[in-house]
Amino acid sequence: MMAKRIQTKKGLDIAIEGKPKLNTVELPIPDIIKIIPDHYPIIPKLSVRVGDKLEAGSAVLFDKNNPDILVTSPVSGEVLAINRGERRKILDITIAVDKTISYKSFDSIDWKKATADNIKTALLESGMWTYIKQRPYDCVANPALTPKAIFISTYDSAPLAPSYEYIVKEEAVAFQKGVDIIAKLTAGKVYLGVKANSDCNIFTEAKNVEVVRLDGPHPVGNPSVMIQQLEPMNKGNIMWTISLQAVLFIGRFATTGSVNFTKKVALSGPEVRMPQYYQTIVGAGIEDMIKDNVFDEKHLRYISGNVLTGTKIALDGCVAAADNQVTVIAEGDEVHEMIGWGMPRFNKFSVSRSYFSWLLRNKITPKFDARIMGGKRAIIMSGEYDNVFPFDIFPEYLIKAMITKDIDRMEVLGIYEVIPEDFALCEFVCTSKLEIQKIAQEAIDYMRQEME
Repeated sequence: MMAKRIQTKKGLDIAIEGKPKLNTVELPIPDIIKIIPDHYPIIPKLSVRVGDKLEAGSAVLFDKNNPDILVTSPVSGEVLAINRGERRKILDITIAVDKTISYKSFDSIDWKKATADNIKTALLESGMWTYIKQRPYDCVANPALTPKAIFISTYDSAPLAPSYEYIVKEEAVAFQKGVDIIAKLTAGKVYLGVKANSDCNIFTEAKNVEVVRLDGPHPVGNPSVMIQQLEPMNKGNIMWTISLQAVLFIGRFATTGSVNFTKKVALSGPEVRMPQYYQTIVGAGIEDMIKDNVFDEKHLRYISGNVLTGTKIALDGCVAAADNQVTVIAEGDEVHEMIGWGMPRFNKFSVSRSYFSWLLRNKITPKFDARIMGGKRAIIMSGEYDNVFPFDIFPEYLIKAMITKDIDRMEVLGIYEVIPEDFALCEFVCTSKLEIQKIAQEAIDYMRQEME
């Protein structure tokens, strides 16, 4: 039977210098790692104190609203510090790593005969559950609920995105094991999104899933595109999404009986000397990746994730737990252009045809920096969002409803079908320079607060 195919025309592929080469440098386990609560969509409460000894798999945080949902340590060691910010917000838990990692023992389980409840218990205790997301609201999945369907995307269409085919190349067994376990969590289907021209047998011949070919410009790889095309969200429906990295975490846990939060991270961007992959671990810093590997004569911005949806991090920061990419671009704050927008700008990326460079879009790879290139102004109903938004939704009207926190209009206009990352391109092309992803996140949080 031929795989289903989703083909979109709306969207935008952004070519940026610094695509990572398919080469992996294995980094040693660092002396110190940091568990950052903001990386997990929970209301964090501490399970540890300074001085506590931890094993890999020991609980560090739990969710205030659901204490069964844990964040566990990826390493063994001693809790060095618990750093707090304003109003005693937990900023990070710093752990000194043992030279030899010791692992927490979990109850053995027969995964082939395990029920959904058995699996949920095991994933909750090991800290794997925080990687399973729920729609609507894009929050950590509620283990008391059963999803109508589960979606896994193996194609990241964002700029300079890592190759999931390369990441999974040596972990075919763990991937299939993870998929087999995930399939038991729903009575519905598990959809596996695969790049249209992919010949990766690990994905295309995966069992216990329905393979869906994804064809089109970014954001075709976003799970939201699959959800709207295959299992449209209605009020009351529950869908789960799981990243490829989470599938590998679960597969390794089921295979070995212990947690293994190592992952491949792509270092990319125009300011990187040698863009490539690094084998690291959740909570590790980026310093070993970028040491002597960036053009540091400029003021640089380090981003955990891609340039559209990623988070700015400091030089001593670490990759977000769910991210597989670090992007380095110039801040651009030392650039001063004569006449500014009045120049021809043959080397600038143009969507609106404001510059002649739109004629050369497929022939040049411009160097981007972090400048906004304009000031905020009133929202303009120009249709520019529609050209890059491949959903059956009116984005301008939905964004206005989000700004005014109009629950009824947000429901009618499709807020349950999208999450902030789906508006990244709208934000990129926005003439008004609105922080649309921030607006969307605040609106979704408000909806959840009012509706649950």
